[in-house]
Amino acid sequence: MLDTSIADLPSSDAIQEGAALRIVYSERRDPCAAAEELAAGLCHAELGFVLFFCSAEYPLEALGGALIQSFDEVPISGCTTAGEITPQGYSRGCIVAIGFDRRRFAISRALVTDLTGFDLLRAQRLTEELLEDCRRQALAPIGDHSFALTLLDGLSSCEEQVLATLDAALGSIPSFGGSAGDDNRLAHTHVFHQGRFHSQAAVVVVVNTPQPFEVFTTHHLRPRSEKLVVTQADRERRRVVELNALPAAEAYAALVGRSVDELDEQVFARFPLAVRIGESHYVRSIQRVNEDGSLTFYCAVENGIVLTAMQPVSILDDLSCTFDRLEAKLGAPELIIGCDCFLRRLEIEALGQLDAASRLLRERGVIGFNTYGEQHHGMHINQTFTGVVIGHVGNGRNR
Repeated sequence: MLDTSIADLPSSDAIQEGAALRIVYSERRDPCAAAEELAAGLCHAELGFVLFFCSAEYPLEALGGALIQSFDEVPISGCTTAGEITPQGYSRGCIVAIGFDRRRFAISRALVTDLTGFDLLRAQRLTEELLEDCRRQALAPIGDHSFALTLLDGLSSCEEQVLATLDAALGSIPSFGGSAGDDNRLAHTHVFHQGRFHSQAAVVVVVNTPQPFEVFTTHHLRPRSEKLVVTQADRERRRVVELNALPAAEAYAALVGRSVDELDEQVFARFPLAVRIGESHYVRSIQRVNEDGSLTFYCAVENGIVLTAMQPVSILDDLSCTFDRLEAKLGAPELIIGCDCFLRRLEIEALGQLDAASRLLRERGVIGFNTYGEQHHGMHINQTFTGVVIGHVGNGRNR
């Protein structure tokens, strides 16, 4: 389905305002038909890059082959999701793609397959190669006109190490991203690079553009007074065994006024915990209760950290205010690429606000996906809406 609200690209070399990006999504279940529908809406002489987000319900090997065949030599990156954000708002079981015009966006990307061995030297080499590739395309100065997008296997448990190392190598260049999902099955997540879907891997995309942009993150959770101290943890497995010297599930259930048997994804979404760093709180979302009474988290947890109980305010009011602030700075956006935690979507569904949320995302021009974790300036975070807003040429200023 072509989003007809996006302006068509001109046939001449001149780029009309608002035409540097195209958005298409397909609900076709056949991978060849879906890829062909995307290509029919995105392909043109100056198409330089395609970014997509797709349901894990697709036969991924067939979809990868169909995308390569449909887009020929055009570079493509993407990942599987826990839900998609299309021009119509929240969706499931589909694929949505963004086409970038090479005359406005110089884009370079790379695949990281050895996540545990991704040290600073490797990160520096990778970023230097990506930035030099963008520099050769000579669209805009690199320092103030570039950002990085990261897509990681959402079940790799390596996000913290990879992101911190990459952020150190990127220096002042802002970064954001999301962890791939698999429609809430928590079994197999994938990123896409050079015609194949990969597990235990990450895709790094550097974007250089003369258009104004800002990388941002927001969440609707506010701290309460109650604290829980991690008194026993298995960091490698992201598992907390004890909180306040009590079985972790028991201590958390008492905090939120539930029994252990009542703890599920909706409870975790409504009553998260967070770690305070400086003046900000960063959510550490719970994934599940284990048979031994421990809790598995989506982010790394360590012995001795203090977790603060959080409470939600209006999720849609917070998001709307964030969009208002960005628009005041950059003008009406050409596009917002959003990485939205799947736990936020669960909360929205539980509150009966899915239609209202979809309307808000549609009106603000958001395209993206529901994640198993978000990434912002080298940090792995949860229960946030994180992304980049891209303004029109001549409006606002970068960052």
